[in-house]
Amino acid sequence: MSQSPVDKLARALLYEGYVLYPYRPSVKTHSRWTFGGVYPPAWSEAQKGTDACTMQTQCLFQTGPDAAVQIKIRFLHLVDRTIGELTPPLDELPATGEPAFRQVQNMSVGDREYRPWQEAVEREVDLGMLDIGVLVAAPVQREFSFPSQRMIEPLRVPGSPIVAILIRRQETVEGVVELSGHLIEENLIRLTVRIQNRTPLSEAKNRTRDDALMRTLVSSHTILESENGKFVSQTDPPAKWKAHIAQCANVGTWPVLVGPPGVATTMLSSPIIIEDHPKIAPESPGDLFDATEIDEILTLRIMTLTEEEKRIAAGIDDRVRDLMARTQSLAQNELMNLHGTLREVDPFPRIEAENIPVKTVFAHGVNLKAGDAVRLRPLGRGDVMDLALDGKAATIVSIEQDFEDRIYVAVTIDDDPGKDLGLRGQPGHRFFFGIEEVEPINSTQAAI
Repeated sequence: MSQSPVDKLARALLYEGYVLYPYRPSVKTHSRWTFGGVYPPAWSEAQKGTDACTMQTQCLFQTGPDAAVQIKIRFLHLVDRTIGELTPPLDELPATGEPAFRQVQNMSVGDREYRPWQEAVEREVDLGMLDIGVLVAAPVQREFSFPSQRMIEPLRVPGSPIVAILIRRQETVEGVVELSGHLIEENLIRLTVRIQNRTPLSEAKNRTRDDALMRTLVSSHTILESENGKFVSQTDPPAKWKAHIAQCANVGTWPVLVGPPGVATTMLSSPIIIEDHPKIAPESPGDLFDATEIDEILTLRIMTLTEEEKRIAAGIDDRVRDLMARTQSLAQNELMNLHGTLREVDPFPRIEAENIPVKTVFAHGVNLKAGDAVRLRPLGRGDVMDLALDGKAATIVSIEQDFEDRIYVAVTIDDDPGKDLGLRGQPGHRFFFGIEEVEPINSTQAAI
């Protein structure tokens, strides 16, 4: 697949929840397929519709001469992986059929441990570029099917007999995508993309959720790209079209504009609600399978895992093993880049004559300056931080003045393990208080 901005974003969301911290086999990780499932109709009926068998995107499209749209559907097709211990080990697998094996819950081969798991492969249905006039005249349907498979992978230490096999099994998934256009007013079309799962599932009431998931379009996404036209934001449309936007019915998904602000030629419809013009943080070193979480938090959590926990996690599959290796190899500067990045700040210009730094401030009978020790006495107690920091010893790092000439002291907390980050101006470890909210203390008092 290409690596355009929409492809990178779609792929990150496609694998949202593929595996969850602490990245080891557990109930939490086993029940992870919760986003964007389009289930077999029989299963949906047995669940009284709580697991939908359809997904629908509706959005407004402002057309131009020879306008066209390209629609792509992407989802994950699950793979059930089990482990078979060979009895006895073999030098080579038989040319036909499968060797005799005993199914086991885990198997160590060399320095790797293998466990049963649900993997996934990416599927794409591309409807191609379609003329808007054609869509308005009649709906376009595209059926798709991905067949069942059973694959065997031998497990051995190089130079030794095959001691086990991985058995990977996929069930058939079938469905249809329907695309239509409805002319609302001149040069304004309501586009509808409807995904339906048509995979058979017999005796659905007696099946397990895992049986259904093997036949489900997991983490389904729709990508819409235009030629000679542009999409209308669902969250911030022009006032004249707000009533039309309110009539758009999005079921199990939400479309947003993708690309730089002001560009409206691409839309991504995702089961995870995000804002228009989203982008992946450039500081992110790689996929953590939790794209809406903070990379720094997850990275630090991974670093707290024991070596045994990391070894078990790495045995899940290649994606998780790469995640573990990448996290452990992060350089100090790469880790620091994950902390407290501030973007898209448009500061007010200051008159040069007023831009004079304040070096000292007179309070409580003394002149306070950077480096002085103070004790915090928040007056507002408007949030939990006021309560948590009340009475804490701190050090002034600067004296600040706002545009209304009010004076504040910026401080770091003495017992904050991250106070060195505050000294570098990083948010989260530098706090601001009015001069009436700090008490001067000497070095002996600061230790109280």
